[in-house]
Amino acid sequence: MQDSSSTTIDSFLKWLEQEGKSSNTISTYHQELKKFELWLQEHHQELEDVTQKAVQDYILFLEEMGKSPITTDKILGVIRTFSKYIKKPDITFDIQINKAEKREEIDVLTREDCEKLLSEVKEHENERNIAIVYMLLHTGIRVSELCALNQSDVDFHDDHLKVMSAHQEERVIPLSEELKHHILNYLPLNPTEKALFVSKSHERLTERSVQYMLKKYDVNAQKLRHTFCQALIDKGVSLEVVSKLAGHKDINVTKKYARSRVQQVEYENAIRNTFSNKTIH
Repeated sequence: MQDSSSTTIDSFLKWLEQEGKSSNTISTYHQELKKFELWLQEHHQELEDVTQKAVQDYILFLEEMGKSPITTDKILGVIRTFSKYIKKPDITFDIQINKAEKREEIDVLTREDCEKLLSEVKEHENERNIAIVYMLLHTGIRVSELCALNQSDVDFHDDHLKVMSAHQEERVIPLSEELKHHILNYLPLNPTEKALFVSKSHERLTERSVQYMLKKYDVNAQKLRHTFCQALIDKGVSLEVVSKLAGHKDINVTKKYARSRVQQVEYENAIRNTFSNKTIH
């Protein structure tokens, strides 16, 4: 028998459909509401009785987990639409979100930062966490995609990883030798037969648990994803290839990494070309 919150969510989704929302939009609303509901239940609250304070606390939780202001604002938009549907629009009034800093540079790890991060993770000798960090850093996949990975998605014969996006679009990413090595080290410690990454209780890892683990190393998954994309661009990999590997639906998202790199190169060339021995007399 369905509980009242599940029934309310189902009714809300049907209402969205009647309002002409796309299937992708409805799916996104469903996923985000279920995550919000789970968080509420973990804090001994129910979706039906959600308060303004609970919404604000959830937004703070998302920010602590490394969600960007843009993503957090979109999630708040889902809750705002739902609150209007249940005739409690006031619960989303005056909710504070940290505003994104306007800057051209993308927040990535330097080579030294990467070496320090990997060294710290290895010091804890947790093969699962080592494999997770390498997976995020060497494939650029999203946390949600990482948590959804099954052991069957890793092909050690052809050395590639099959990744399914939230929009059910599959992409194939080659495995680096280091990543392959650490996955092989971890797999014998996984007693399950399906999920690739599991908790101590042998349950599939949640996004929250992965973000919590990364927070101990003062990093988040988004920064590792940015680092992956920027590293490829810096090595001269084409925008089209980086876009496909990262699973960007819009290549304009990929172009921001190229702009970041081009500006740096332009600055360096400007100095070298202006003040070289050939041009200074």
